[in-house]
Amino acid sequence: MVNLSIARRYARALLSVAVETNSLEAVQKQLAGLTALFGANAELHDVLINPAYSKDARGRVVEAVLQSMGDVSPVLSNALKLLNDRNRLGYLPDIARVFRDMADARAGRVRGRVTSAVALSPETVEQLAMHLRGVTQRDVVLETRVDPGLIGGVSAQVGSTLYDGSLRTQLEQIRRELASR
Repeated sequence: MVNLSIARRYARALLSVAVETNSLEAVQKQLAGLTALFGANAELHDVLINPAYSKDARGRVVEAVLQSMGDVSPVLSNALKLLNDRNRLGYLPDIARVFRDMADARAGRVRGRVTSAVALSPETVEQLAMHLRGVTQRDVVLETRVDPGLIGGVSAQVGSTLYDGSLRTQLEQIRRELASR
């Protein structure tokens, strides 16, 4: 089970230092890239969470990854070293997610997911984001997903609110209405 209080504590500290050093966007982008890299590489992920590897071995691996990434923010580099020293590297994906959410809240952004029956063009996604921006009064960053089971239309979830304009849902509503008569 994930201990979100630990992830929240480290994410809050990282956010505070990133804001102080005016490197919030860079840290957010690099942290997301690093987390994706660790998530995509099972062997690398194993080194981070497996207690059979010493702190020194994990530290060398983290250092090599940071060097391969190029110009990494010192804030992120120091945070990763601290996580390694405290045997908390396994929390990195949760820290990254909480950090992203906190940075989004600070910037007035909200994340959402648009699901459609077919792939949407970037222009359509941008139009949906603009419409949702008007509804939510916040900047909306959309992630797209394709689900052929929707038959047609789209459904969008922004925060905890679901806007469902899918044909599948409309057909289901008609079916319920006919069944109740």
